[in-house]
Amino acid sequence: MCITQSVGPGGNNASADVRSLQLLLNLNSGQRGFSCKLATDGQWGAASRTALASFQQAIGTPPGQPVKPDDATMAALRTGLPAGLAAPKLWAVMINASGARIDAFTQPMLDVFGRYAIDTPLRIAHFLAQIAHESGCLRYTEELASGTAYDGRKDLGNLQPGDGPRFKGRGLIQLTGRANYRQYGQYCKRDFEAKDDPALVSTDPALAVDVAGWFWMTRKLNDWADQDNLREITRRINGGFNGLDDRAAYLARAKWLLLG
Repeated sequence: MCITQSVGPGGNNASADVRSLQLLLNLNSGQRGFSCKLATDGQWGAASRTALASFQQAIGTPPGQPVKPDDATMAALRTGLPAGLAAPKLWAVMINASGARIDAFTQPMLDVFGRYAIDTPLRIAHFLAQIAHESGCLRYTEELASGTAYDGRKDLGNLQPGDGPRFKGRGLIQLTGRANYRQYGQYCKRDFEAKDDPALVSTDPALAVDVAGWFWMTRKLNDWADQDNLREITRRINGGFNGLDDRAAYLARAKWLLLG
């Protein structure tokens, strides 16, 4: 479900829910004689009120009523969603992302879907749910710790002084350790040990997404997505089940948007 509480006149109007409704209304623009181009600012105001009333009138429900998570207005908004994953849909999944991050990551995300056969609505939904949790809705592409705790970690290939910070966790699913940077570099024809700055894995959106796709492919996570197995995907990414409820919430949003 894309909203958790009521939105509209007299509604709870939580910012994330308002932004979700604004995105959904914009995605439905051009259908049933309905048209709007709302700012997706998460603020309930006159423009959003007018657009909602106009949409409700277009679908034959009483205008001026707040929208609830499982009501007829939400059902109609879902029915009218266009196919595919345009930027507004990505934002509706990662509702706490900034517009700038959505703009930066949408095309790299679409490229990665094709490159790693993340090519069904269910696979995409599971990938986005994990990415949303792991990156805090695209806010973090590099771990906050310095990385010094990884110095001397032979299991990560960190054999030289300073390897911990240099090869700290980066990417939307974090790549950590000299050995893993080497392995990923060999795959994507980059040299993060001698030629290319390892920090590119966090600062270049294309690499930040691609390393997550590479991880997804090498761990055969499409197979588990096909089985709709959130727990096993989480275990293979996290090593346990930390944040499982949060991942499940993002998965529910993605399914609502993509599996209509």
